[in-house]
Amino acid sequence: MAVTRETRIKRAVTGLFFLLLLLSFAFFLNGWAGGHFKSVETLREYLSGFGAMGPLVLTLIQALQVILPVLPGFLGCIVGAMLFGSAGGFWINYIGITLGSIAAYWLARVYGVRLVKQMIPMEKYDKLIQWVNGRKSYSVILFLAILLPLAPDDFFCYFSGLTEMNSRKFTWIVILAKPWCILFYSLFFAYLLY
Repeated sequence: MAVTRETRIKRAVTGLFFLLLLLSFAFFLNGWAGGHFKSVETLREYLSGFGAMGPLVLTLIQALQVILPVLPGFLGCIVGAMLFGSAGGFWINYIGITLGSIAAYWLARVYGVRLVKQMIPMEKYDKLIQWVNGRKSYSVILFLAILLPLAPDDFFCYFSGLTEMNSRKFTWIVILAKPWCILFYSLFFAYLLY
């Protein structure tokens, strides 16, 4: 019996999800036990300890903070600008957040409402789903949520996986809208710090 494309995608997403879950658990347990996530300074010191692997670790942190929203994304943007300059910090954060956004979309697409309700507090889920369903053009709403600082864009990535929006359209919205918010954070904090 031939394995369908959907089954292969589901298996790949499941494997990736469990690998990321294991990595994030180990990473967050280590970071939490060491007090590395308390402030910008402690996170900066923690990442500095990884040396040349620091950019890769920050990319992973930024991807994971979208999938498992336990850290604010702007914290990584600040630290990225501090350690790697505004340009380096921008690219590291952009790649990590974009990959995390796409992974959140696919997790919701594959595992549905049950997973999303576990990732998002119920009252927030109910409010957002009512708000989204009351709008005519979800694509514009998503674009603005991804574009604007402090919007709940992580949640919208999960919601998008539940909608009829195809993955290509979602990916292009993230690729085109996300850099502006990250660029703002990178330039703003680099300016404040230097």
